[in-house]
Amino acid sequence: MEQRCIGISALEDTDRPDAPAAVVVIDVLRAFTTAAWAFARGAERIVLAGSLEEALALKSRRADWITLKDGPPAPGFDTVNSPALVRSMDLAGRTLVQKTTYGTAGALAARNAPLLLCAGFTVAAATARALCAVRPRQVTYVITGEGGRAEEDLACARYIAALTCEAPVDPEPYLRRAGASAHAAELAEGVRRGYRGIHPDDTALCLEADGHDFAMAATTEQGHVVLRPRG
Repeated sequence: MEQRCIGISALEDTDRPDAPAAVVVIDVLRAFTTAAWAFARGAERIVLAGSLEEALALKSRRADWITLKDGPPAPGFDTVNSPALVRSMDLAGRTLVQKTTYGTAGALAARNAPLLLCAGFTVAAATARALCAVRPRQVTYVITGEGGRAEEDLACARYIAALTCEAPVDPEPYLRRAGASAHAAELAEGVRRGYRGIHPDDTALCLEADGHDFAMAATTEQGHVVLRPRG
């Protein structure tokens, strides 16, 4: 299958007849690692919000839904975009509403893709299996960070692409590249400064390969882009 990486701004109009058959949106640090941990803790689905206002509006109609966002805690939001914090929650059967700066924006931009998967390292192998199961003619990896240049997202995309070639793949070189990224350094600095919304374990959890045995597929349900685990 043909595979390529692009940034959100270069995302094709997926309504076109020649649109890519599959899109994989990558956000390693931290949106889709957080989402994976939410599913691992029992969440049923994650509604991807386009704005903080939309997330709060959804919460106002469904008080039992759990809202999360980037940055420090804020009124109306139940938690933040931290895999370490989500890992400690009991989310059995719950619906989450997630709004982040890059990951959810990338998924929303690609919402018309015939097959839309969201991924980080923790679901990389499962994502590759999902792609191999349908054998799309083309896979486009959307690199959400740094205008399509985020090293951690590029490393993850290339790891998934290598896994689809069906040869054994050592994740360590890809994880080292991601760990040396500018965003990883920013998170480390945030931990040192005691920024709220960043847990000391977040980066380590984001740089664990293949810890979950499901992919994460997004579809449109009642006008919202909804992420669900695909085993």
